[in-house]
Amino acid sequence: MELGFLGPLFERKGPWASVYFDTRTASEDAAARHELNAKSARDQLKDAGADDPTCRAVHDRLMSLSRGPEPPAHAVFATQGEVVLDTELTAPPPGGGPIAVWQPLPHTGPLVELADSDPPALVAYIDRKGAEFELTGSLGAEPAGSVTGSDWPLHRTPSADWSEQHFQARVENTWEQNAAEIADELRVRWEKCGAEVLVLAGEARERNSVYAHLPPDLRERTVQAEHGVRADSHAEGPASNTAGGRRLLAEEVANARADYARQRTAEVMERFQAGRAPGGAGRIGAAEGVPALVEAAREHRIGVLLVRPEGPDTRREVWVGDEPGQLAQRRSETQYLGATEPSPARADDALLRSAAATGADVLCVRDTDVPEGVPRDLPDGGLGALLRWPHEGAPEGGGAGGGQHATR
Repeated sequence: MELGFLGPLFERKGPWASVYFDTRTASEDAAARHELNAKSARDQLKDAGADDPTCRAVHDRLMSLSRGPEPPAHAVFATQGEVVLDTELTAPPPGGGPIAVWQPLPHTGPLVELADSDPPALVAYIDRKGAEFELTGSLGAEPAGSVTGSDWPLHRTPSADWSEQHFQARVENTWEQNAAEIADELRVRWEKCGAEVLVLAGEARERNSVYAHLPPDLRERTVQAEHGVRADSHAEGPASNTAGGRRLLAEEVANARADYARQRTAEVMERFQAGRAPGGAGRIGAAEGVPALVEAAREHRIGVLLVRPEGPDTRREVWVGDEPGQLAQRRSETQYLGATEPSPARADDALLRSAAATGADVLCVRDTDVPEGVPRDLPDGGLGALLRWPHEGAPEGGGAGGGQHATR
């Protein structure tokens, strides 16, 4: 899960109102239930000490949300009478009712499990003349540019005449030249856009030609879609080839993103398991448990934060200051980090803030994605990390390599 979209939450001081709100319509009294849940969220915030302007801003935003199966829920974050972020969720909060909290940090922990955490995909709509690109991720799809190749000659003829055969050879050359230009542009955009999956959409011949010109490392990340041609990217495209094609292609893109996410989870979990044991120099490449993770976060050593949502450590109390690096196990420790007025926070919320600030990735660990041979209860306690560089060991009181989370 890439955390860049959370940036606005960590650029302002709290306290914060955080609400996870179900917007599905499952009954005839959906409108009344929606209004009742919005009022419940407002009352929960008020009882927790939230100011009236922030309560009103949250209530108004919740009431303005569209009801329906897609998306099934929203997460709304507000402070100082203003909604700062409203993001769609791919799953509703458990229990059906709203989750509403008022605390110093935004309550971002549930996002790991409820928001779209699959990696972004770069989609290329290809035809013989060129391609249009689209970046599809957790916030939807957005245009990512286009490339236009040579437009003459492009069509073959059935004649066996020598001149016509010569013309057809030129057509073949034009196709291959355009495919090479598309592949080269895809390589450039891939390096810039942050996508982790490439989806080629279009007729089979054009897709295969572009695929053949991609560099080997990019081919490993590429999926060829069976649906969708370049016309599908425009609302004014052929009626027989737009709505249905876009829907089927969207499903293929979603499946490609989910498949890659599962593969990456399996890879990270295998690396995490191996990294818990000291290497040849006595250093470890992984950390788990709140003490070890707090230390790693302060030193910007977390490369990938692993979160098992049901783990008990996600709810453990830590202490934080206004800056992401001001994070400690005990209140007294924050004074040495420059935090004059520290506040208590959940460990998952504090570590997610640190991960977002340092560009670390976040991985939600579900039992179904853990590969064979890796224990289902890793990371121990529910929180762990792959480190950016090996470390000599864990602090006293827990973490990979010693204490209560000793390597098995």
